[in-house]
Amino acid sequence: QVQLVESGGGLVQAGGSLRLSCAASGRTFSMYAMGWFRQAPGKEREFVAVIRWSGGSTYYVDSVKGRFTISKDNEKNTVYLRMNSLKPEDTAVYYCAAASRYTRDLARYSYGMDYWGKGTLVTVSS
Repeated sequence: QVQLVESGGGLVQAGGSLRLSCAASGRTFSMYAMGWFRQAPGKEREFVAVIRWSGGSTYYVDSVKGRFTISKDNEKNTVYLRMNSLKPEDTAVYYCAAASRYTRDLARYSYGMDYWGKGTLVTVSS
């Protein structure tokens, strides 16, 4: 099992920035990738970004490309999501996720991962 704990959410004005963190513990050696998903009020959960744990390749949903950056610190078993130029439509609960299976196509992780955090709320005011 892998345990994930997110932090860094909060209230920010449109155009502002936030950095989310996700600390992993447990069987972290089994992780192949980590990522972020989000769920806005009344909407389904959607994929945001993923990073391969070995090598660091990344993949983003189109709506955040150029604004969000996913990164990792292997020694700390932590993944980050730097969010710039935030928009009200970015308001959501952001969930950290980890995958214990390998896929060569990073985009396939957008369908879901194996372990989930409890989420952190990001609210962007207009």
